[in-house]
Amino acid sequence: MRVHLREKDISNGRVSLYLDFYPPIVHPSTGKPTRREFLNLHLVKNPRGIPEREQNKETLMLAENIRAQRQIAIQNESYGFIDKSKKNLDFVQYFRDLAEKKNSSQGNQINWLSSFNYLKAFVNGVLPMSSIDEKFCVDFRDHLMTTLLLKKRKGESKRLSQNAAHSYFNKFKAAVGQAYRDRLIQINIADRIDGIKQEETQREFLTKEELDLLVKTECDPPLLKTASLFAVLTGLRWSDVMALTWAQVHYTETEGYFIRFKQKKTKGAETHPISETAFNLLGERNEDKERPFNGLVYSAWLNMKLKLWIRDAGIRKNITFHCFRHTYATLQLSNGTDIFTVSKLLGHKNLKTTQIYAKIVDERKRESVDKIKIDL
Repeated sequence: MRVHLREKDISNGRVSLYLDFYPPIVHPSTGKPTRREFLNLHLVKNPRGIPEREQNKETLMLAENIRAQRQIAIQNESYGFIDKSKKNLDFVQYFRDLAEKKNSSQGNQINWLSSFNYLKAFVNGVLPMSSIDEKFCVDFRDHLMTTLLLKKRKGESKRLSQNAAHSYFNKFKAAVGQAYRDRLIQINIADRIDGIKQEETQREFLTKEELDLLVKTECDPPLLKTASLFAVLTGLRWSDVMALTWAQVHYTETEGYFIRFKQKKTKGAETHPISETAFNLLGERNEDKERPFNGLVYSAWLNMKLKLWIRDAGIRKNITFHCFRHTYATLQLSNGTDIFTVSKLLGHKNLKTTQIYAKIVDERKRESVDKIKIDL
């Protein structure tokens, strides 16, 4: 790759200076192959006298300096040029390696691996880094919005849900962005592509009456019940409950009980107040490195035990562990906590994320109003 300084005659007796790239590069601003970069620097074609000759000399020195900078930037792969060997790297395998490293939470890694499986099925082979362009991104997005489930029961023909497609395409865009930061592709094409809109879904939660039933119902294993009730009282995600250590649990006379931790999902550092009831669920204090809920591991077996506990309590809802976080939010709002405070307690970065719970509470208020009927 060479960069040459060229001249082009233009109007009014001027000469325009530009850079000539060979072979062509993908311009970092436009994303399109180009051989020319005009510098907006001009020479006087036929200089008259010393001032114009000196002006031309200084302009040429400036242009040559820019040319040298571009040459160095290209050699350092920071200006539109990617080494041929990197262009031929397989993006599918790169995506797989990224997915296996995403172990911040079990659910997050599962989404990454699921996204990889749909990408692998779509490509059905090797995908060189050089093939990641706008058209491919759009085609993969459209594929996710229309494809059938990869894992389905025999004889079943069911489409991938819109929310799953939304999540998987976001993972794909994140991988493209990481490839750009790793200087494997020339521009972050994914930033130019519209994502898949997330569909609003009904979030299951427990009412206060159902929660009371759950408290009175035995659970096997008992630690699952303790962790679940702790999540109800704190609003923490499964990943954060499981990662909690005694070193993160604090008490002061002025602040009471609280935990300091970094959210597994958002990486946000949080100081989260908890009630004395929630603290008592943690049991006897142990060494700082120990986890109060050590022994619980995310698995199909544990999910089955959770469903059995819910069923034995007489609750006919599809309750997952994450529903305890929904329960915390809706009960806080129902009991008068303002939405801003609830948003902070949940660790949401955007108030809009919390507003869906306010909508649920409003619907419950409407149901309560409609229960009072009189004949007029």
